[in-house]
Amino acid sequence: MDHITVVGGGFAGLTAAITAAEAGAAVTLHEAHHTLGGRARTADGPYLTNEGPHALYHRGPHWAWLRRRGLLGPMARVPMAAGSRVFFHRDGALRRIPPLGMVRLGLRDPVRAPVDTDFATWATAGAGPAAARAAAHFSAVALFHHDPGALSAAFVQERLRRLTALPPEAHFPRGGWGQLIGRMAAYARDLGVRLETGSRVDALPENTPVIVATSLAAARRLLGDETPRWTGGRTVLLDLALRTAGRDPYIVSDLEAPGWLERFTATDPSLAPAGEQLLQGQFPIGPGNDKGDGVARAERLLDLGFPGWRERVVRRREAVATDRTGAVDLPGTTWRDRPRIDRGGGVFLAGDQVAAPGVLVEVAFNSGIEAAMLALRRAPGRAGRRPAAPGPTPREGSSAA
Repeated sequence: MDHITVVGGGFAGLTAAITAAEAGAAVTLHEAHHTLGGRARTADGPYLTNEGPHALYHRGPHWAWLRRRGLLGPMARVPMAAGSRVFFHRDGALRRIPPLGMVRLGLRDPVRAPVDTDFATWATAGAGPAAARAAAHFSAVALFHHDPGALSAAFVQERLRRLTALPPEAHFPRGGWGQLIGRMAAYARDLGVRLETGSRVDALPENTPVIVATSLAAARRLLGDETPRWTGGRTVLLDLALRTAGRDPYIVSDLEAPGWLERFTATDPSLAPAGEQLLQGQFPIGPGNDKGDGVARAERLLDLGFPGWRERVVRRREAVATDRTGAVDLPGTTWRDRPRIDRGGGVFLAGDQVAAPGVLVEVAFNSGIEAAMLALRRAPGRAGRRPAAPGPTPREGSSAA
């Protein structure tokens, strides 16, 4: 039986392991942490936080893949009542209605947005500077970048279009993303995958294809190769548990600077104890800023949307995420220009910053599938044979939408 090694037990690594095992390979997965999940881990209770705001877009390729295997599980969606509690910070105040120009930009086909022009320039030409700025800042929830307007117009527009889709694409695994990871892990074990947690790999094993499903920084160390690099972002992540009082907003989106607050207990009350609300937010910061700058912006938004919030705090946690929130494409680049999956010598990369299409976790999913298929072709017993695809693979030119 062919043997494949997977390093990294996040969403990409588990996807790769399942794909290879379904095709008949023996798979061993190593995860350095004591639990699986990577950035899709959910903290232990009573506050079931993810590493920043997370959502599963139901039009993405992973949705059908998970559902066919019975892994999707109970999902929460945005309730109609919560939809009326979405606010937009602009012109110094919270407003219920976004700028009309931003809405019009959200309807534009991303296929028509140029790759080699920055979003701010392209959107300003079509909708004016105010709408372009608001749309760029709104899109930051799916970008984790301090200056979305400076990124490729095609890259940002795809995310803006999906963020503004009606009905909303975003769904949420009930009980946090850890529940989804748990189902994937159980399914992998049933397929015979050996899942080794607390297992740090310091050198690549020989005579077996290896899928490295880690951050690019960890992959560089493991491969001894400094070339796998791509642009990411620095983002202040905020977790806040508040005692329930009145009708708190569901979402507060900052259109004056990139920033986002979301009350996740509005869609899934099980994420916090009864009588409490769980908020998670992200506030991108530039090279010259520090955590304090992001926290200050978060607090200004909280003052507007959650009056008296300081007296209601029962738990607070802050962190800075650097290059841990997916790839961003600068003008003149696309996902094809990111670090390639096939590194040669039977080594393959998977994760959310490599050359695969999609939005956020969809990149990890697509790269995990592709890495597994390439590894299967390189397995000693598979020479000259193309394995049957166990699930959807990225199509050339696909947006994975």
